[in-house]
Amino acid sequence: MTREEKFMRAAIKEALKAKAKDEVPIGAVVVMKDKIIARGYNFTETSNTATRHAEVVAIEKACKKLKDWRLDGAEIFITLEPCAMCAGAIVNARIKKVYFGAYERKSGCAESKFPILTDSGLNHKTEFSGGIEEKICSEILSEYFRGKRRKSADLCTDK
Repeated sequence: MTREEKFMRAAIKEALKAKAKDEVPIGAVVVMKDKIIARGYNFTETSNTATRHAEVVAIEKACKKLKDWRLDGAEIFITLEPCAMCAGAIVNARIKKVYFGAYERKSGCAESKFPILTDSGLNHKTEFSGGIEEKICSEILSEYFRGKRRKSADLCTDK
């Protein structure tokens, strides 16, 4: 198992925690010097807060742990390509590199839709690499949304 796969598997464990709470199963871990310093998973529904994405949660925990908003030298492993909000938080935190699992073709902000991580107009650029454990990450999300659609269809037929 590669280093990238190892840390992505840790992010996948976080995603499964979100799934267990009926949240969109996305997980993230922040790594410094080959050690996980913070973990996060989505809990927007539970918290009724739009900003409780896995990346933001993990970044906030890492900043608190290091007592610094700058995460110079840190890497973040995320099960899904980050959205605009999370990509902005990653750049603002000065994270060195993003590794993500599944691509988000509709709204991904590493490369799929908007290249926020590498935008030349920003103070900081963040390297990225996608497709790490992509099949597993994609399947977890697909399975979650299939279940949601099934529940929705069942509710419609119960009337």
